[in-house]
Amino acid sequence: MMLWIVPLLPVLMAPVIYLGGRREGRIGVTLLALSALMAVIGTLVSAMAGHWQGSYALNAALVLQLGVGPSSQFVALAIPIMAFPVLLFAGAYEQAPLGRLLAVMVAFVGAMELLVLAQDMVTLLVAWELIGAYSWALVSHHWRDRDRVKNAGQVFLVTRFGDLGLYIAAAAVFAGSGGFGYQQLAGLEGSLLQVAAAGILLAAVAKSAQVPFSAWLFAAMSGPVSVSALLHAATLVAAGMYVLARLQPLLADAAWLMPAVMLIGLTTALLGAVTSLVQSHAKKLLAASTSAQYGLMWVAIGAGFPGVALLHFLSHGFFKAGLFLTTGVAERQARSYQLANMRLGGRVPTIALLGGIFSLALAGMVPLGAAWTKEQIISAAYTTSPWLAAGVALAGGLSAVYATRFQLTMFGPVRFGRTRQRKPPLSEACRFELLALSVLAALTLGLSLFWWPEARRWLRQPGWELADGHLWLLAVSLVLVVLGMALGAMLVQRGRLDVQQGWKRSAFCWWGLEPLTLGAGATLVKLSDRLARFDRDVLERATRLLSRQASQAASVLARRDTDGVDASLRGSAAAVTRIANVGATAGEALLERLPGSLSGLVNRGGGRARQAQSGQTHHYYAGMAIGFAVLLTLLLLGDAL
Repeated sequence: MMLWIVPLLPVLMAPVIYLGGRREGRIGVTLLALSALMAVIGTLVSAMAGHWQGSYALNAALVLQLGVGPSSQFVALAIPIMAFPVLLFAGAYEQAPLGRLLAVMVAFVGAMELLVLAQDMVTLLVAWELIGAYSWALVSHHWRDRDRVKNAGQVFLVTRFGDLGLYIAAAAVFAGSGGFGYQQLAGLEGSLLQVAAAGILLAAVAKSAQVPFSAWLFAAMSGPVSVSALLHAATLVAAGMYVLARLQPLLADAAWLMPAVMLIGLTTALLGAVTSLVQSHAKKLLAASTSAQYGLMWVAIGAGFPGVALLHFLSHGFFKAGLFLTTGVAERQARSYQLANMRLGGRVPTIALLGGIFSLALAGMVPLGAAWTKEQIISAAYTTSPWLAAGVALAGGLSAVYATRFQLTMFGPVRFGRTRQRKPPLSEACRFELLALSVLAALTLGLSLFWWPEARRWLRQPGWELADGHLWLLAVSLVLVVLGMALGAMLVQRGRLDVQQGWKRSAFCWWGLEPLTLGAGATLVKLSDRLARFDRDVLERATRLLSRQASQAASVLARRDTDGVDASLRGSAAAVTRIANVGATAGEALLERLPGSLSGLVNRGGGRARQAQSGQTHHYYAGMAIGFAVLLTLLLLGDAL
């Protein structure tokens, strides 16, 4: 049961952080949130050292299980490490109500820990629902803005549609095995296996923002910048990829599943790269690149290398969180997320330098760790098909184009004719922001150790299979990256992608998926509103009318009971009392001739008899019940004897 502490600890700390936000200052509530993450990391280390397990049986078939395995312990430890600098940045950057924001972010980390450590479909479903609810709360943090709330609803509805697949998969597992454990997936056969695989695929596609569900990431950009960093680096988008990687060995008998995963991943990687290339909104550019990068992870999973996908998730999480946070700093300087309004030049040179590290990692430039994980994905794809490897290498080259465009348009030199501005002095908050970004940059640079042969031998120890590299594949990939960076610089210089027309307009809105998603979501919301009005105007009115009629009928019956039944009972009681009194008087006259002791006894009995004639019906019922109980007791005793 000890392992349950890991997901429960941040969830239980969230109310403390929320209340601390009302009483403590910015620094105090931030320290509370960071302490919660440190406690999670410490507990996880103890769990891995002690091989903790967690199990809670609701009944014979419904057993909630947690476990620590090679994949789960890797991702479970990576999540709070990624979240730590993001929460540090949020404590310095975000505005009030800060306590509520940090509390939900910490609870979100707890829900992700529950998802990662889950060993059965029911526990997975609980975590899946929690991260959906927390993501809605975070995106709609500024709830007074109706557009933000509307976009949060779009995110929730689109991902919620995919959630149905997980329920279908859980039902198929139970129907085929009588339980919900992950290992029981491997025992499924025939149509139940196909249904379970399709349900898991649907849920993973929606959560990981793969085609055709990619456009919801644009709506999620309405949330605060620290929320965007957390969602894209460590939590919501990672959930679908992790579940697919975790269950991939158990779904190997579904022959169609892995080819479908590779096809979806490569399609998303290419379309997402082009979508990023034409974006003019900084956060949306990064959002589309998230879909593209997770598409590469999907290719690795489909090729049979889930460990490679998880390693790319780690490197992607660090540099993508850094890119979002640097975007927040740039937006505060430019008062806009539009890349055309950036060109900060030398105004924030330290932020520009840190952003350059993150952009190089996104581009896949050697010797950064992200370049090694990307090369591993290309090699994994090559084991399946050279054409698949070529598609992944092309997607990597396109990522270099939009990464270069992002860096140069945001932190490049001021264009000719613009007035250069002096660098503003850094406030205390900016120092904390720099600290958070420096931590992420150090982690991004530290992953360059992946290129060290000894590190690769260590990575194979958890049981992960790494792809055998090929020097010529590395050379081709590196050439594409260099060409992509050169092309990105040329496009920025000429401003060729600033105008949205023709195919660019289609790519700008995710190839038509964004208006389609928004339209479907708006239709569902309207239908819900109409059903709510029908419930209010028809069903609720009918309920109130029936309630009034029932109340009136009850009042009439109550009056009749008072006027009729009660009156008759009172009359009967009075008549019985009079008869009893007459009998008692006659008896007293008769008993005057008996001895005094017997007379007193009879008098007392008569008094008791008169007391019983109270005219109150419940007294009669009580007497009957007592008599019945005594009779029943005598019968039972007699039967026993």
